[in-house]
Amino acid sequence: MIQDPKTLGRLLKYRADKTPDKKAIGWIENNEIKSLSFQEYKKNIEILVNAFHKIGVNVGDKVAILAQTCKEWHYMDMAALCSRACVVPIYPTYLAPEVKYIFNHSDSSILILENDKQLDKIISDLHEYKNLKVIIALQEFSEETQKKIRNQYPYYSYKDLIRLGTDEIKSHPDLFDNNIQNQKPEEYASIVYTSGTTGEPKGAVITQHALTSMLLNVDQTIQGAFNSNDRTLVFLPLSHVLGRADSLLPLVFGWQAVYAESMDKIIDNIALVKPTIMIAVPRIFEKIYSKITDQINQGNVVEKQVFKWAQGVAQKYFDKIDQDLSPSAAELLEYKLAYKLVFSKIYNRFGGKIRFFVSGGAPLSVPIIKFLRYSNLTILEGYGLTETIAPCCLNPLAKQVPGTVGRPIGDVQLSFGPDKEILIKSDALLKEYYKNPTATEEAFTDGWFKTGDIGEFTPEGYLKITDRKKDLIKTSGGKYVAPQKIENMAKVEPHISQIVVIGEGRKYLSALIGIEKEAFQKELEELGLPSDCSVLDLAQLPKVREIIQGEIDKMNTELAQYETIKKFYVVPEEFTTDNFLTPSLKIKRKVVSERYNKEIEAMYQ
Repeated sequence: MIQDPKTLGRLLKYRADKTPDKKAIGWIENNEIKSLSFQEYKKNIEILVNAFHKIGVNVGDKVAILAQTCKEWHYMDMAALCSRACVVPIYPTYLAPEVKYIFNHSDSSILILENDKQLDKIISDLHEYKNLKVIIALQEFSEETQKKIRNQYPYYSYKDLIRLGTDEIKSHPDLFDNNIQNQKPEEYASIVYTSGTTGEPKGAVITQHALTSMLLNVDQTIQGAFNSNDRTLVFLPLSHVLGRADSLLPLVFGWQAVYAESMDKIIDNIALVKPTIMIAVPRIFEKIYSKITDQINQGNVVEKQVFKWAQGVAQKYFDKIDQDLSPSAAELLEYKLAYKLVFSKIYNRFGGKIRFFVSGGAPLSVPIIKFLRYSNLTILEGYGLTETIAPCCLNPLAKQVPGTVGRPIGDVQLSFGPDKEILIKSDALLKEYYKNPTATEEAFTDGWFKTGDIGEFTPEGYLKITDRKKDLIKTSGGKYVAPQKIENMAKVEPHISQIVVIGEGRKYLSALIGIEKEAFQKELEELGLPSDCSVLDLAQLPKVREIIQGEIDKMNTELAQYETIKKFYVVPEEFTTDNFLTPSLKIKRKVVSERYNKEIEAMYQ
């Protein structure tokens, strides 16, 4: 690796020089994978940098990107970073007021939109975008849409930029290299707004050096186990730091990043791309687990018995491994048979070449980690925040400990506050919260960043997150409860899709339960409901409450008395990013609790 490149532009040049002919970026067209080599990829970025110069993008300008994950999003990101501009990602699911707030608060002047739909969402507010000087479309706007902004703002399509940049290079052949040479490590690379489970989002300022340090920390930790022969499928939102990290990792590992067609086509895309590494958030793994277990439960008696036997064999085998003991020859043979009969089928669903899953963004339930591990699907669970630019801890490749987020990576140092709050020092940290000195001051203590997470080290030196500081519940009896522990247990129950534990200042705990229709498919006939029924139809049925109650009772047997759920309410609508989930699929506790405040109060009357 180049010695401390400090900027993304220098890292890009290093990679293109080192492996010019290796595949860098991939995408899917007509069920085929198309590719650019690193040399072609760098040339594409160089063209766009020249186009940005031509249309008036200056050093320090803020470039807002409002689009779904695609290769063009990434190209624009890299071109802006190599133009010494600052990228402001905006989630494509955000509503017009949220988009306007982030654009104006960040002082953005360039607006990159995916398509007509994204422009239509915000067009009535465009006159309030105070610094807006240029609009760019990744997919060309229709003639009708172009009429709406004509004579108001300069507009360019992605194809226009390629044409302009290709011409501009002829008169400015050294522009790209000069930009990169003049880049300073302390320049703003990005302002990433927290998705905000509570309150208004804050803009975390990430410098060129901090963003590059995150990538080098990952590279240093992996120590060659990931390489240029690996291939990823990029599908997470690039507006989220984990998805953004995924898109930038080819620069350090030299592997190919193939962009998925859409979230809806993930399963088909996995079969086609056959990734060796996949980065995802826990909700994706929870859905995989739920789908597989549901199919098993719908199988015949023999299939269920074979699966139960296979699970027992695998558990015994991996228990030995976790204790650093060698399984006996008989145990090894038994596991091989169990893998052949049962677990290999699960493994092959993911293209048959997966070496590692990487999970981050929220805790992943231990039973799910173990279940996938039985199928040779190794999950490296990690930990990070927007402010740490994604990963700051990762389970080692040599030995993963389910229930932990591994060890600090690279230059990351960890400490704990008096209340066990996790504190971090690293070059891969935000510089400040944009235009918010009060929040910046509150976020640091003696140079340590305060994460807001509560945790501890295991005896082996692995970090275990026990809860979010602000989420800890203190009952009226004075007992402290970590809701995360209970909510993680619930995620492996077949009919509980989401759960919010309630109990601050109350005599006992209650819960809001989110359900999905998919989980009740086999019970629909018994419940007397048609296949096109809604979550509302299900939530109103006493039989559904009875099913949920059984799963709550099962959980309660494994909890201390003060941790048990005494009452619950089944929410009559599905949890989505349109209501109760952040774009990174975390629950907006405050929003769902306020929406169902009356129902919560009823559980305590």
